[in-house]
Amino acid sequence: MIQMIHRKQFFQTETWVDDKLIIVEGPISADALAAMQFDEGLKAFRVPEKQHNALIEIAALPEGRIIIARHEDLVLGYVTFLHPDPLERWSQIPMDDLLELGAIEVSAKIRAGGIAKKMLEVAYTDDAMEDYIVITTEYYWHWDLKGTGLSVWDYRKVMEKVMGSIGMSWTATDDPEICSHPANCLMTRIGKRVPFESVNTFDNMRFSSRFIY
Repeated sequence: MIQMIHRKQFFQTETWVDDKLIIVEGPISADALAAMQFDEGLKAFRVPEKQHNALIEIAALPEGRIIIARHEDLVLGYVTFLHPDPLERWSQIPMDDLLELGAIEVSAKIRAGGIAKKMLEVAYTDDAMEDYIVITTEYYWHWDLKGTGLSVWDYRKVMEKVMGSIGMSWTATDDPEICSHPANCLMTRIGKRVPFESVNTFDNMRFSSRFIY
């Protein structure tokens, strides 16, 4: 099997949130990301310092893509794209053209500025994204319900709207972890150039138990 070449093209845009000029850009290189500061409010997944290091490692991967939102050299938001975790169902059959939108986080300092959508918009400005199936697994226990004051269902509506801005849509699966709570969901976007064979392989992973009676 021919190994896929992961093409990446850098894009950048600007927007204002309150009195801050926010630069949204990526895919950012590991070296550029390492030279930046990381906002202390970015702690949804792990403490900021460790999350910063984790993003640097992802940016260095052949398929890894990090889109950031920054004010000067302070990172205030990010989106990650990489191959699914080896321990997840989504990597049980290796697929070069399957990426997971693994994390999206925006500091409370600029959360009202529509930054999440802008980061996804920048990610999909790169035509190479049409070569991939991109998934995101949404689990309610990762959501900042306390910080936003939203209910589980209101937060899910927000996530569906944000992900829907790039054409991701709810996708059925029998994955036990996703099925463990009705608010959890799998969302997917299939690029225009993804071959049928890849779509079929992905469908088999979505319903790995469908032939068990």
